[in-house]
Amino acid sequence: MRLAVRSAAVLATAVPAVACAASPAAADSSEFVLLAQIAVLILVGRLLGELMQRIGQPGVIGQLLGGVLLGPSFLGFFWPAAQHALFPPNPRQMSMINAIAQLGILMLLLLAGMETDFGLIKRIRRAALSTSVSGIALPFVCGFLLGEWLPAALVPQPQYRLITALFLGTALSISSVKVVAVVVREMNFARRNLGQIILATAIIDDTVGWIIIAVTLSLAARGRVDLHSVGASVLGTVLFLIVSFTLGRRVVFALIRFTNDHFVSDAAVVTLILLLMAGMALTTQLIGVHTVLGAFVAGILIGESPILTREIGEQLGGLTTALFMPVFFGMAGLTADLTILRQPDFLVLALGLILIASVGKFSGAFAGAYWGGLTRREALALGCAMNARGATEVIVASIGLSMGVLTQNLYTLIVTMAMITTMIMPPTLRWTLNRVPLSPEEKARLEKEEVESRGFVPELERLLVAVDDSMNGTFAARLAGLIAGTRGMPVTMLQEDIEAPARRAESVLKGAAAAGRPPERAAAEPRPPAVDVTTRSQSAGPAAAVALEAHRGYDLLMIGRDPVRGGDGGFDDEVSRIAAAFTGPIAVALALGAHAHDASCANLNILAPITGSEVSRHGAEVAVALARATRRPLTVLYVAAQSRRARPLAILGAQRREQEAVLKDIVKIADQYGVHVRTAVTVHTTPAKAILEHARRSRQNLIVLGVSRRPGPTLSFGDVAASVLENTERSVLFVAS
Repeated sequence: MRLAVRSAAVLATAVPAVACAASPAAADSSEFVLLAQIAVLILVGRLLGELMQRIGQPGVIGQLLGGVLLGPSFLGFFWPAAQHALFPPNPRQMSMINAIAQLGILMLLLLAGMETDFGLIKRIRRAALSTSVSGIALPFVCGFLLGEWLPAALVPQPQYRLITALFLGTALSISSVKVVAVVVREMNFARRNLGQIILATAIIDDTVGWIIIAVTLSLAARGRVDLHSVGASVLGTVLFLIVSFTLGRRVVFALIRFTNDHFVSDAAVVTLILLLMAGMALTTQLIGVHTVLGAFVAGILIGESPILTREIGEQLGGLTTALFMPVFFGMAGLTADLTILRQPDFLVLALGLILIASVGKFSGAFAGAYWGGLTRREALALGCAMNARGATEVIVASIGLSMGVLTQNLYTLIVTMAMITTMIMPPTLRWTLNRVPLSPEEKARLEKEEVESRGFVPELERLLVAVDDSMNGTFAARLAGLIAGTRGMPVTMLQEDIEAPARRAESVLKGAAAAGRPPERAAAEPRPPAVDVTTRSQSAGPAAAVALEAHRGYDLLMIGRDPVRGGDGGFDDEVSRIAAAFTGPIAVALALGAHAHDASCANLNILAPITGSEVSRHGAEVAVALARATRRPLTVLYVAAQSRRARPLAILGAQRREQEAVLKDIVKIADQYGVHVRTAVTVHTTPAKAILEHARRSRQNLIVLGVSRRPGPTLSFGDVAASVLENTERSVLFVAS
């Protein structure tokens, strides 16, 4: 912590000194100065952001403080020459760094939209809507009235007073969803009922806030307020939102899918996302609404895309966090001149603004939460949570300053209010959340989510299925459809011939996916979306087709073709080549018994052998998913190796406890999904023989075996799997996670 403070202080003074000492040609170079500005803002922002996070504050506060240190509030006050050398008051030079900061605003809004979860709002809409509406209305009115009574010196021009009052009301009324989300997640409260209400309320605040901001900015651009301008702004915003969430949603989904599935160049989807953001931002600008609304709505639509992978979100988030955030928030802090707070009048105004903002937001959110059916303790926590302004108000204030409807001093007061309220929120929220008790229903749900967080199947987002027109292919397609249906995962099918009769596998997959969707339950557990299936030809060969698709964000490859077994034991060479083309988890299906004649046979009777290893647990999870989708029971068989030597009772007791613990773990997973499980333990010198004998005695027709891939030119899952593959008379699904 001390190192971070010292490093930031040294950099805040040393780098400007270097700029002063640089050669005149270098110092006069706009590119040199721009690069120095970016480097200093990133470095100081990172160090102070690290410091803030270590003391329980949001990192954005550190980035703002970095700008304050480098600006007229600190460096400019103690060493004006150095501050002017690094940030010269040259309009041309300032426009370059401001352009990056303005792009940073759009990137921040894009990410905020991508992280917006409207499904969360739907599940708890009553309390969230009540809290948000009341929490926005009261502070907005307070801010508007304050704007009407501001001293004339804080208003740019008399005719702008109404616009300034609207800006001030907006700045006081909106919460920062990112700051709220960070604090709630840090406390492991994101999945608590109250935590979800807090996040949903913040999301509504952000969404409604950006709509209000867009309308206010369009009025500010016209320079006056009349019925015509208000009507045009509101109508333009409404039409844009309607088109975006109807036709626009389908267009965005189609473009992302097409780009992901057909482009082979690096980061093609990221490029498309940036183009979509720019296109929608320009659209809102053309209809007279600010670009921020277009970027935010673009983020919402992109975030809802069914094939958007975590990797793409992390790429965008990394770029924004590393570059655009420290530059934008550093420039925001740099623009604020906190030296005005030395004047008693401005200090009183700042304290009054903080008080009005805090009391107004807390009172509005508390009343809305209480009216929405929450307890007083829960309403108290919500009131504290909504008091964080953070990034949102800084963006609003920056735009207002750039448009000339806020004075420099009023901008500084708003930024000061945003920083103070954001720093107050985390400790007060932690104090209130720790006093909210856990209900029995909530405890059960959290236990389920804890189990899922360590699981294999819950991490699957998109399936790739490589099949032919054999019964093995159809059977694999059915199993893939059942797994996908339980979670609404999109599926891409690769078939040797996409004409009939190969369409049979596709039809079976779609039918299984529809049958595997769980029924609608409580509002807190929504039904997953219908499975989206895309079919492609394997005209270049199955292995080549899989290799071409492998880099497009799939979490599991399901292989189904005939033959599966090779002539000299093990897997067929073509199956080995297909598996080698995919580096992630794979599943290989073998249809035998009744499934060899009717791959769509509905009555699965599943056996999941386990040994206590991680891979066997993953196989059991897949078996649970299949049993859940078919509403059929499941048998879990613990296979223990038989020792040829007598063992002490203590060792035998420890082994029994281990067996019980492993079986209880699987039963607990199954219970979360309402799957009935029968358990058994077998001790045998040859595990494969024990598995096959148990399947024969209990009449199981599908063995789901968790395995691990062995190195080598051919596909191998080890001796036990090889023996099962060679000797089984029942269908098998090998799951290599």
